[in-house]
Amino acid sequence: MPEKIKVKTTIVEMDGDEMTRIMWRMVKDKLLLPYLDMEIEYYDLGLKKRDETDDQVTFDAANAIKKYKVGVKCATITPNAERVEEYGLKKQWPSPNGTLRGILDGTVFRAPILVDNILPGVRKWKNPIHIGRHAYGDVYANSEIEVTKPGVAELVFTPADGSEPIRKVIHDFREPGILQGIHNLDSSIRGFATACLTYALDQGIDLWFGTKDTVSKIYDARFREIFDEEYETKWKNRFEAAGIEYFFTLIDDAVARVMKSEGGMLWACKNYDGDVMSDMLASAYGSLAMMTSILVSPHGYFEYEASHGTVQKHYYKHLAGEKTSTNSMALIFAWTGCLKKRAELDATPEVGDFARKIEDAALETVESGIMTGDLLLVAEHDPRNRKVYTEDFIDHIRENLEKKL
Repeated sequence: MPEKIKVKTTIVEMDGDEMTRIMWRMVKDKLLLPYLDMEIEYYDLGLKKRDETDDQVTFDAANAIKKYKVGVKCATITPNAERVEEYGLKKQWPSPNGTLRGILDGTVFRAPILVDNILPGVRKWKNPIHIGRHAYGDVYANSEIEVTKPGVAELVFTPADGSEPIRKVIHDFREPGILQGIHNLDSSIRGFATACLTYALDQGIDLWFGTKDTVSKIYDARFREIFDEEYETKWKNRFEAAGIEYFFTLIDDAVARVMKSEGGMLWACKNYDGDVMSDMLASAYGSLAMMTSILVSPHGYFEYEASHGTVQKHYYKHLAGEKTSTNSMALIFAWTGCLKKRAELDATPEVGDFARKIEDAALETVESGIMTGDLLLVAEHDPRNRKVYTEDFIDHIRENLEKKL
C-alpha cells in the first residue's frame, strides 16, 4: 500500500448513535484510516455520553470546531419521552444539531447526491435542487410551557435600559393547552441571507426564498425585509451580470412552484421549513441517505453531517444479529466534504483529490447496480441491480477506490 496521505490540520469528529454509529466506524476503518494520516479530536455525541456529561460534550465539540474550523458529525438521537425511558436518561436533552447550530450560527446547505440510474420522484426535475436552511433560532431554541390551569399568557420584552416593558397577550387560557416562544436575531438572518446569496452566485443558480409574511407580519416579515435589503444594496448587479435572479414568494407558493419546476435553484428556507423540506427533497431524489449537508457559519466554521437520522429499526435488527442493508452514502459524503474543505483551507490538494476519488468510487458502485435496499426500490430497472448488505456495500466502494489509487 502506498504511503498515507497527510491531513495537515486536526479534524473535529463527532460520533453518533445507533446504526449510523456502526456504519461510521466501518467508513473510517475501510475508506479513510488505511489511506489517510489524520489528527482527529474526537467527541462522542452518542446519547449516553451526552447524558453522562449533562450535554457538556456537545458544547465542547462546538468550541473545538471554532478552534479548528472544520468538523464532521454522525447522526444523533434527539430524545423524546420514550427515548428517556429506553436509555434511562436524566432528561430530554435538546437536539445536538440545534445546539451546534446555535453556537456556530450560519446556514445549512443540502444538495442531492445524484446517480444516473436513480431518477427523481418528481419526473419534471432535471437539475438538482439545493436547499439552504437557516440554522439559528425558531423552535430549535424555543421555550415551552404546558398550561394546566386557566390564566393569561403574555409575550413580554423587558428593555435593558429600564424603559417600560412591552407586553402582548398571546392567549387567555380557559382550559389546558400549550405555549411556545421563539426568537431570532437580525445579525443571524443577515448572515443567512449573505450565505445564500453567496452560494447562489458561486453556483450560478437562481435563489428562491419564501416566508409566510402575510400571517407573521413581524417575525417572517423581518426575514423578507433583510433578504430584500441585502439583495438590492449589495447583490443585484452581480446577479444580473451572472444571468441569475433572486425570487421571493410565500412559502406555500414556493412549495407549489418547486414541484412544477425543473430544479436547478437554491431554495432558501427558515429553520423549521428547511428541516422539513430538505427531507422531502432527499426522499424525492431517491433516499434520505442521498443528500449532503453542511453548516456554513459566517465566522468561517464548517460542519459536515449526515442529513438523516440514526436508522433505529436497522439498529434493532443489528442488535438481534440480523443482516441489514443500510445506505452509508450520506455518511461517506460528510467525510469527503469535510476532507475537501480541510484540503482547501490547508492548501493540500492531494487530500481533496483523494476525497473526490472516494465520491467517484461510491457513485460508480451504485451506478454499476450494487446498492442498498432503499436504492433498489427506486432505481431504474436493470438486470445488473442487486441488493447488498451494509458492510458489503462499503467493501464494494473500497474495491472501486483501490482501482483509482
